[in-house]
Amino acid sequence: MLAAEPDISEIVMRAFILRRLGFLRHQHGGVVLIGPSHGADTLRLQRFMTRNAYPHRTIASDRDADAPETMRRFGIDEADLPSVVMPGPIVLRKPSNWELADRIGLTEPLEENRVFDVAVVGAGPAGLAAAVYAASEGLSTIVIEQEAPGGQAGTSSKIENYLGFPTGISGQALAGRAQIQAQKFGAHLAISRAASRLDCTERPYRIALEDGRSVRARAVVVATGARYRKLALPDYDRFEGQGIYYAATGTEARLCEQQEVAVVGGGNSAGQAAMFLSATAAHVHVLVRGQGLRATMSDYLVQRIVTSPKITVHPFTEVTALEGDALLRQVRWRDSRTGAVEAHGLGGLFVMIGAAPNTEWLCGCLPLDRGGFVSTGQDEAGQVLSSPFATTTPGIYAVGDARAGSVKRVASGVGEGSVVVQAIHRFLDPGGG
Repeated sequence: MLAAEPDISEIVMRAFILRRLGFLRHQHGGVVLIGPSHGADTLRLQRFMTRNAYPHRTIASDRDADAPETMRRFGIDEADLPSVVMPGPIVLRKPSNWELADRIGLTEPLEENRVFDVAVVGAGPAGLAAAVYAASEGLSTIVIEQEAPGGQAGTSSKIENYLGFPTGISGQALAGRAQIQAQKFGAHLAISRAASRLDCTERPYRIALEDGRSVRARAVVVATGARYRKLALPDYDRFEGQGIYYAATGTEARLCEQQEVAVVGGGNSAGQAAMFLSATAAHVHVLVRGQGLRATMSDYLVQRIVTSPKITVHPFTEVTALEGDALLRQVRWRDSRTGAVEAHGLGGLFVMIGAAPNTEWLCGCLPLDRGGFVSTGQDEAGQVLSSPFATTTPGIYAVGDARAGSVKRVASGVGEGSVVVQAIHRFLDPGGG
C-alpha cells in the first residue's frame, strides 16, 4: 500500500516518523536499559539502540537514585548488568546485539528457504542506495547489516557537503531516511546480522550469518565498507568503549561533557568530530602525524577548527601511552620534531585514523587488491567486465568503501549503490529490454 498509494503513503510515513521522533526525544515507550554509566557493554547497547533510532531510557546503576529500587523490582543483580527491561515485563540480562535486535523487532524473520533476487551485505550509504533502487524496481531484496544502518557515515555528527542539504544533516538521520525508503518499497532488513562466509560454489549464492542462519540470493552486492583502524599501544583493547571511541555522537559527548578530549586523525570525520565535541567539551585536542590538516581535510572544516578557541591542533604528534583504571584517565603524546612528551587528563580519546576493508567473509570468492579491497571492472587478464562494479564472479558486485579504487565519500557511495542495480537487472534478465 505504501508503494502503490503515494498520497496515503506520505501521510502515514510522516505520522510514523514524527511519532518515533517524539518517542526518542522524550524517552517514552521502548525499553529501559540499566547498567553502569561508563560500562563498555552498557555503552554498546545504548549506542546500538541510538543508532537504530529505537526509543529507550537509560538508568545508570552507579548514579541514578532510583536504580536500586528499579533493580529490586525486576529481580536484577549487579552480576546481571547491563540488563534491558521490556514490556511484559521481560528482562534481558547481558544481551548480545543480535539477541536484543530480535526481541525488540529490529530484524525481520528470515525464511531460510526463500531465494531473494538481491542480497545487499552492508547498510552504509552504498548498500542502502542499492536496496532502495533494487526494491523500487521490483527486485526482492534483503539487506544484511552487522550493527546499524549508515555504516561509518552513520556516526557522523553532521554531513555538510552532501548535495541537497545546505544546512547539513547527521549521518544517522540520512541513514534513517534511506532505511525507511528501502522498507517502503519492500526491502527486508536483517539488522545485527554479520555475514561470516560467502559460498560462491553454487547458485543461488549462500551467505552464512554469524548466528548460524543463512541467506540465499541470485545476486549479491558487497557493500560492507570498512572497519576502524586502531592504535598500536599497550592496554588499547582494555580501554575500548571505556574512554576510547570511534564515533562522536550524543552518547559519547554526554560522557565527556566539560572534560578535555582528544581526536586522533586528520580527515573529514575527525574534523566533524572535533567541531561537534567542542560544543560540550572543555577543550578539544586534534592530533595529526603530518604537518597539518589542509592536505587531508575539507577547507570549510579547516577554517572552523583554526578559528575555534576551544580546539588546538597538534601537528607531528602521535599518542605514546594510555593510563587509567577501569576507565581511560590520561593520555600521553609526543611531538616527533622535538621529542617533547605531554600528558593530559582526558574524558575521551576519539580515534579516526582511517579504516580497513571488511572483506574477510568473502572467503576467497573474489579477487582482492593488496589492501584487501574488492577488485572490480576487469578480470585477471585485464579484460573489461560488463560493469565497473562487477567482479570476476558473475552476479556478485562491490560498491562503496569495500571496492578498490572507490572515492571514500557519502555521495559517491550513494551513486555507486544506485547505478549497480542496472547491472544486476542485466544479469538477472539477460534477454530483457
